[in-house]
Amino acid sequence: MHKFWSTMVRRTEPYVPGEQPNTQDLLKLNTNENPYSPSPKVLESITEETNQLMRYPSPTADLLRAEIGKRYGLEPDEVFIGNGSDEVLAFSFMAFFDPGKIIRFPDITYSFYPVYAKLFDIPYEEIPLEEDFSIPSSAFANSPGGVIFPNPNAPTGIFLELESVKEMVVANPDCVVIVDEAYIDFGGESAASLIADFENLLVVQTTSKSRSLAGLRVGYALGQAHLIEALIRIKDSFNSYTIDRLALRGALASFQDHAYFSEKTMQLIRTREMTTERMSALGFHVIPSQANFLFMEHPDIHAADLYMLLKKENVLVRHFDKQRIANFLRVSIGTDEQMERFLEVTGKICMG
Repeated sequence: MHKFWSTMVRRTEPYVPGEQPNTQDLLKLNTNENPYSPSPKVLESITEETNQLMRYPSPTADLLRAEIGKRYGLEPDEVFIGNGSDEVLAFSFMAFFDPGKIIRFPDITYSFYPVYAKLFDIPYEEIPLEEDFSIPSSAFANSPGGVIFPNPNAPTGIFLELESVKEMVVANPDCVVIVDEAYIDFGGESAASLIADFENLLVVQTTSKSRSLAGLRVGYALGQAHLIEALIRIKDSFNSYTIDRLALRGALASFQDHAYFSEKTMQLIRTREMTTERMSALGFHVIPSQANFLFMEHPDIHAADLYMLLKKENVLVRHFDKQRIANFLRVSIGTDEQMERFLEVTGKICMG
């Protein structure tokens, strides 16, 4: 009965994730999952760790923090580990954004941002993207309460150059700028290199995309120690053990096997570029992407219709029925074989 709901529950508008059907022979290109299995070393490590499931996991995740820090030239106390980057983002909203102070994020972006803002009673201003869907970095200057944006952006896949990110951080000296880098490994340059110079920069990443660990739920934040301390205070006020043993061990093995990570990431980038060329040849306008997905529209077939036609062929992509992007589809990049099937089905539809 709704009369028992708190005011927090009443003001929520929950995030709607992509469909996760169990249809046989489904080509699933709608949730930006990596088509490749994790490193074999990840699977070996998880199997070994099952012998320790009777014991609590490390509440501080020290080994994983040290390993991630090593990758970015940071100390362990400049790394925070969370249960997927969505949890890290939620903790960040609580740690750095205050009710009553307006924060800014793009009008076309990751749709969890307004969900968190409403949940935590934080007012927000949506900054319109440019006509080409790029982020107008100067419009984020002097934000009253803070800034958050994905880089590359979602669902467009467009990367904001590091110099523009730096300008945005400089232009907001009295609040935190959060750069959500879920897709950074597919072609962009991480803002982690700026952390030493800026006390107000927090970079959030995930193992779900480039490391094929969406099922383990491990995300992390990078920033100066005082920002990480704030995140730890929030986490420990909810649950000291947010990451289980298997996730900690698997994520650690993933960062240790850099060769496998590099090989699969480069393969996916090649497939993305091949798909971009082939879709352009079919008449699609494809937005330049530095992510593991493509954002595209066709001049003669409306995206909502194309989405349904593809679904009838057991090909699932993502359609956002929102202003400015209602005629676009977002298509995750799969293996070469999967994308050949997608191209074949799409080509037949386009040919009528």
